[in-house]
Amino acid sequence: MKIVVAIKQVPDRDAPVRIDASGKWIEESGLQFAMNEPDAYALEEALRLKEAQGGEVIVLSAGPERVGTTIREALAKGADRAIHITADDLGTRDALGVAKLIAEAIKPESPDLILTGLQSEDLGLGQTGVILAELLNLPHASLILHVEATGTGLKVKRELEAGWFQEIELPTPAVLTIQSGGNKLRYATLMGIKKAKTKEFRAVSAADLGQSSAPTVTLGQIALPSKQRSTQILSGSAKEAAAALVEKLKFEARII
Repeated sequence: MKIVVAIKQVPDRDAPVRIDASGKWIEESGLQFAMNEPDAYALEEALRLKEAQGGEVIVLSAGPERVGTTIREALAKGADRAIHITADDLGTRDALGVAKLIAEAIKPESPDLILTGLQSEDLGLGQTGVILAELLNLPHASLILHVEATGTGLKVKRELEAGWFQEIELPTPAVLTIQSGGNKLRYATLMGIKKAKTKEFRAVSAADLGQSSAPTVTLGQIALPSKQRSTQILSGSAKEAAAALVEKLKFEARII
């Protein structure tokens, strides 16, 4: 089974984020970057399928030169080879534009399965994977926690709302967007890090893919979320106030 996994490099979740002088992006100097967590789970699912079924895992990522460190991490964890779409203008491309880049890079590979994370931790749009499926004219399913290969295709477990799950079957080739938490993530071993240095690492530009068109998105300004505090006094008896508090915690704060 040939599996392509699309991964994204994002700012580390614990990194302090500051707006740059232009007010249109974050200050990247000194910022630590890491693999997008949902994509790490997609990679783990691909590696488990390879261990069970055999085949090849190809990682694909778009972005500037620094993305190479995240690609090397994926190779060290067990991916067989990598494709780096060199692009310094991802901020000017919407989800459709990014999906077009990935689709054009994937087409020559003709994979049996394409995996992406459910969404990115920086933008959180949750659109790229499903748009990719549409561009490639392939069946797809989202919110996937587990994938099992069958004799005729795939059986997948989807996470629904309120603790419900759904199991469905679909043919291959297909595109799946993977939810975090389905498996325990593996670490790159010292041997894996050494092997990663010898694995195929191919770079291709957006122009090579025929996707060097003018920007489709104009970013006006970004801002950090404002912090707000408010106090509410719940009137009525203790019983009435407790019931009102539970309602607010359930439907407004959504923490119970």
